[in-house]
Amino acid sequence: MAELEIDPAQLDAYNALLAEEIEASVRLEPGVLMLHAVALFEAPEKIRLLEVYADENAYQAHLATPHFQKYKMLTASMVRALRLVPVTPILMSAK
Repeated sequence: MAELEIDPAQLDAYNALLAEEIEASVRLEPGVLMLHAVALFEAPEKIRLLEVYADENAYQAHLATPHFQKYKMLTASMVRALRLVPVTPILMSAK
């Protein structure tokens, strides 16, 4: 899971780049099982990403992809804070 804080003045541009990156990752990478992004209701500049990969190799491969590298480069000045939070799935379900 990733917790990000985005410069509010650049939030629309950030969200567009994030959407592009998530779409490409899910479409192009078999090891990306799920990428979900949400914003805190009363603080839309605070973004939370729930990322699920097939394994550590899939995660490392994701970090090296051109679309992820583009996202990192173009959003570097927009991200005020980034915290990666390792989590262990308890139960994941979708319909």
